Amino acid sequence: MNKNEHDHKHCLELFQKLSEYLDNELDEVSCKDIEKHIKECVPCFVCLQTLKRTVDLCKQAEDRPVPKDFSKKLKAAIQNMPKIPPAG
Repeated sequence: MNKNEHDHKHCLELFQKLSEYLDNELDEVSCKDIEKHIKECVPCFVCLQTLKRTVDLCKQAEDRPVPKDFSKKLKAAIQNMPKIPPAG
């Protein structure tokens, strides 16, 4: 598939399913669709590899408590975020 034929909408749809794909939560047809697309689309292949590596790094990371001050600031920042309406 060359650049001019590439449908980036399909990439976005695939991106939304990558976590489920890695967790083996998708049906066989969806998995085959993702695997076919990954073979043809370098950016999506790189995205999948990056996500796999990130998951592996998170699994290897040790648990550390978050400082209370940071936790308070983070909660406040989340509560003050503007609400984004659902896509539709």
